[in-house]
Amino acid sequence: MDQSAGIQASLSGRYATALFELASNAKTIDAVEASLIKVRQALSESAEFAKLAASPLVGRAAASSAVTAAADVMALDPTTKNFLGVLAQNRRLSSLSAIIRDFRALAARHRGEVTAEVASAHPLTDDQVKELKQALRSRVGRDVTLDLRVDPSLLGGLIVKVGSQMIDSSIKTRINTLAHAMKG
Repeated sequence: MDQSAGIQASLSGRYATALFELASNAKTIDAVEASLIKVRQALSESAEFAKLAASPLVGRAAASSAVTAAADVMALDPTTKNFLGVLAQNRRLSSLSAIIRDFRALAARHRGEVTAEVASAHPLTDDQVKELKQALRSRVGRDVTLDLRVDPSLLGGLIVKVGSQMIDSSIKTRINTLAHAMKG
């Protein structure tokens, strides 16, 4: 099964595919992707927004008006703003992170790129991101889009997933491996 079939099989994938098709038809893939990056950042930085997305207790109308207001504050493109309203009405805001991930994978494939999921203990600098992209490009032979997230539990280093390959250079894994080796 190829990656697009895998994406379309999940709930988040079906929503991401529908959004991608809307953006593709409107020729706004880049604008929608940029808006989704803002939404993902808001999910990680705003406890209130994350709570709104995750809470099953918020009613459809309240969730819809809250995400519309948040979309205006974030200056999201109209397609993404409307899409968030649909998610709120369908009570699917809890799938937002997965939908964003799946959309970005579809957009990367559309551009002929491969997506690498990168977890780091601390936010990467622009130079580190550029260097990592170049290293991955030479390894996989294609342009690479990075899906970055911060995981402080790693302590240091990176975990990089490209397709089915995983490179784990995190200090957490090294410590766990050492502890396991010391047990005998």
